Amino acid sequence: MTAKKLLILNQQQIQQKIDRIAYQILEDNYDEDEIIIAGILPRGNHIAARLKKILDGIAPFKSRLISIEVDKQSSSLKANIDFEVADCTDKAVILVDDVLNTGKTLAYGFGVFIDVRLKKLRTAVLVDRNHKNFPITTDYAGIALSTVLKERVDVVLTENGHEDAVFLT
Repeated sequence: MTAKKLLILNQQQIQQKIDRIAYQILEDNYDEDEIIIAGILPRGNHIAARLKKILDGIAPFKSRLISIEVDKQSSSLKANIDFEVADCTDKAVILVDDVLNTGKTLAYGFGVFIDVRLKKLRTAVLVDRNHKNFPITTDYAGIALSTVLKERVDVVLTENGHEDAVFLT
């Protein structure tokens, strides 16, 4: 028996959500000189890159894209980063992921910045599933989706060779 796939967002809707998030980031950070957009690998980083591209065209501030790779299976923070964390001091950081489910991945993302004095740390996700085990909230969300725990949200992006889509399976 094959699992049913329910299309939640198509390519156009995903782009609209990412555009809206970019404008929300602009409004929240208009007075900044530079913001850091930290994408959690893999799909959070793709969304972060798209946000940066939009912001580069509309924002008066500079944006810098950085990548964070977390070990989601670990019971403690294990992260690989492609930047010096100290470079984020006194900056606004936007932590980006594709789906917020339990909050563990974003919590690990927060952990990367725990020893750095940030101006502010915000979160952006394409889909917020409302199943948090950690006290994590989203500052910018494309869509809030109430699901049952056994359902899965799959985000497919063109960076993976497919047309953008979000499915509930």
